[in-house]
Amino acid sequence: MNNLAILLPIYLNDKADYLKQTINSLRDQTFKNFDVIFLIDGPISNELNDLIIETKNINAIILRFDKNRGLPSVLNDGIKYCIKNNYQFIGRIDADDIAMPDRFEKQMKFLVENVEIDVVGGAIEEIDEMSNSYGKVVRYPLDHVSCYNFFKKRDPLAHPAALFRNTFFKKAGLYNKEYLKNQDTILWLEGFKNGCKFANLEDIVLKFRMDSLFFRKRRGGFSRAKALLLIRIKVSKELNYGIIGFFNAIILFCITIAPTFIRKITYKYLR
Repeated sequence: MNNLAILLPIYLNDKADYLKQTINSLRDQTFKNFDVIFLIDGPISNELNDLIIETKNINAIILRFDKNRGLPSVLNDGIKYCIKNNYQFIGRIDADDIAMPDRFEKQMKFLVENVEIDVVGGAIEEIDEMSNSYGKVVRYPLDHVSCYNFFKKRDPLAHPAALFRNTFFKKAGLYNKEYLKNQDTILWLEGFKNGCKFANLEDIVLKFRMDSLFFRKRRGGFSRAKALLLIRIKVSKELNYGIIGFFNAIILFCITIAPTFIRKITYKYLR
């Protein structure tokens, strides 16, 4: 039994070509002592199913759920499974991202050496459909206080790049199923409120996929913009960020309802 489990959610619309690259990046890790838990969220294509079943050279565990319930629900089931089976560390990755070969080696080493930290992320490199780099690396604050201050503007960790100590969920609880989108923002909020300690590595740990649908998926019209605004206001109120937090919430609202070309520009220079 390994101490580290990696949660990999899969659903119908995931692309087999991307998933294959994700699986290969897990297979090629320098740190080998981990299990990959495939969380299959409802029916999936035969191509995806065959790829998962035929996965070799990694320790794979497959958890299937009959109905598509959304990311928070399947992640919660995965976390419950991990805690029940005494995994001390729980990692995340999405089915279109690529882990750097030394990601888990570096993150596990950091958590072992820094016992007070409950979750660690790292920098991410953005890639396109062909896995070519956009030439942009997104870096996050390194220590807990900097993560807290950064949360006034936006999330302090890249969610698919996170590696948790199981104490994080024992302190903060599980994902809130009311938030099918931005469930990670609410999780970070509960983490800060309940005494979890945050950190990031300076190193790039993940290649983050930004395909042609990326910006369109992040524009859900006024209703999505309003939901994001309410989440950011909630964060500002509950963490006492004051006027700066509310100002940043309004800026995010304006960006969300803006045309695609404006969002691309702001994403490029403000992220």
